[in-house]
Amino acid sequence: MIRDHIKHAVENAIAAAQACGDLPAFAAPAVTLAKPRPEMGDYAASVAMQLARVAKMAPPAIAQRIAKQLPPNAAYTAEVAAGYLNFRLTAAYLAGQVNEILQAGDQWGNTNLGNGQNAQVEHGSANPTGYATIGTARNVTVGDTLANTLEAAGYVVHREWYVNDAGSQVKKFGTSIYARYCQHLGKDEPMPGGGYMGDDVAQTAQLIADKVGDQYLQQPREQAILALGRLGIDSIMDSIRATLLRMNIRYDNFFSEKSLYTSGQSERALALLRAKNLLVEHDGALWFSEDGSPIRKGQGKKKTDAEYANQADADPDADNGAEGEADEAQTAIQAVVVRSAKVISDPDERATYFCSDIPYVWNKVHDRGFNPAVYVWGEDHQADVPRVHAAARALGLNDDAVKILIYRFITLMSGGQEVRMGKRKGNAIWIDDVLDETGPDALRYIMLSRSIDTKIVFDLDLLKEQNDKNPVFYVQYAHARICSIERKVEEQGQSQAPRSKNQESRTKNQDLRFEHVAELNLIRKLLELPEIVEMVATSLQPHHYITYAREIAQAFSAFYENCRILDAAPDVAAARLQLAKASRLTLAKVLRLMGITAPEKM
Repeated sequence: MIRDHIKHAVENAIAAAQACGDLPAFAAPAVTLAKPRPEMGDYAASVAMQLARVAKMAPPAIAQRIAKQLPPNAAYTAEVAAGYLNFRLTAAYLAGQVNEILQAGDQWGNTNLGNGQNAQVEHGSANPTGYATIGTARNVTVGDTLANTLEAAGYVVHREWYVNDAGSQVKKFGTSIYARYCQHLGKDEPMPGGGYMGDDVAQTAQLIADKVGDQYLQQPREQAILALGRLGIDSIMDSIRATLLRMNIRYDNFFSEKSLYTSGQSERALALLRAKNLLVEHDGALWFSEDGSPIRKGQGKKKTDAEYANQADADPDADNGAEGEADEAQTAIQAVVVRSAKVISDPDERATYFCSDIPYVWNKVHDRGFNPAVYVWGEDHQADVPRVHAAARALGLNDDAVKILIYRFITLMSGGQEVRMGKRKGNAIWIDDVLDETGPDALRYIMLSRSIDTKIVFDLDLLKEQNDKNPVFYVQYAHARICSIERKVEEQGQSQAPRSKNQESRTKNQDLRFEHVAELNLIRKLLELPEIVEMVATSLQPHHYITYAREIAQAFSAFYENCRILDAAPDVAAARLQLAKASRLTLAKVLRLMGITAPEKM
């Protein structure tokens, strides 16, 4: 990337200025480049400002002495402005990049940031107690886009869904399935308190009853509840997989939480913590104490351990192990791993989610070697983040390898009114129903339209419209319009028009000329793609693609309005057609990274 070339050139110029005595000896900071106002250039370095104190010189003087050591370069010019080093890409360099884009083809925009390192993105992972809801749509869209991005940035990416198939939720869900199963077969069985009331649970129970008949009515109730819970989870996961395919989302693995216990991985990970004296028995419960200190009285909890345990037993979806978080005055994390037998008698239901988080992070980073291991979690799991990082540190893992993203929930609007929903209430809105109305492209686009730490207002009515009010329509239409231009050129025979020897030579040597400001601005925008890919890969904020895709569409629109293709002189038309193709390729790549189609006709 030209950005990196300029950064290295500035670093070398600082060293050269020190070597000749223009600048004193000091440890130079890392050079960073920013995007200045367009009239100031394409890149700006503020390193002279950073060096003012150590060099004991005014920033403009430092910038002048650095600039003096920059060798001439055909790709850019440099100038000093108020202590900044501003760089402007030359028209010749910009023109040459069009064919670089075309030659790269589908690989355009890819970088080698990851250098073949194994990475994982674990996303989705909603409790398998009902069909995939619209709330999960943001999770899986963000996660899938980040997986696409890390692949483009040179990582080998593994995509995983973590299936919560252990603990108290299995029994609660199984009890709900059992009640609906009995009711379908004509046996009176009330729904449990706090059970899952949705139609998806009733439908799942009916599917099981139609398939296996009344065999579970012949078994002891508790045994039937456990078996039906697992059958229900399998059925729900089949439904979720089908929904994800509709959204163009694939996974490499569906990881079973239960397997952490049946395989012995949980015991091994907890044994590592015991060996370090970081597991503490307190009031009948097993606690993790990051520094090995006794459990602090009160722990800043709003509920006692018993109260929390009873709440978790009644509402397993809320069981995120949130108890025991360190308060602001403390630095070491303390949290319950296994709840007391005094409050939960069934040993299969005592483990908190944190008890599974510990072996799972060990499995990801140590056993499977993922770095980074990216988690995509909803805002209701904010309190879990410091505990997982604390567990990783306690296990001796590279804490930087664990990347946990917290995204804000969405507000769904329909008919100008907010739609409130809940899986337990039985009024959740399923992804499949939204897909039937909007299609996957509009759904994915809106889910990426804001920073993950910003709440999304999802207007179902707007996304049904097929016009420029629909944000994804505007971007896709730009791609379709370029395809239309290419078809018209072929229809008019311009691509087959006789060429002079000079024109043929230009084509072979890929020597294109662009002079209009709209042409050059469009090329500048196209060249940002590798930088955008790296920015998303490092910040893990995929909303940057939305902004960039819209900017490409706007830059192409300005180019097409000011620089005619179909009725231009042959040389000019040929060059502009190549620029249009490079624009199409870039726009298609951005859409593909977001998992959105790039239609050729609209």
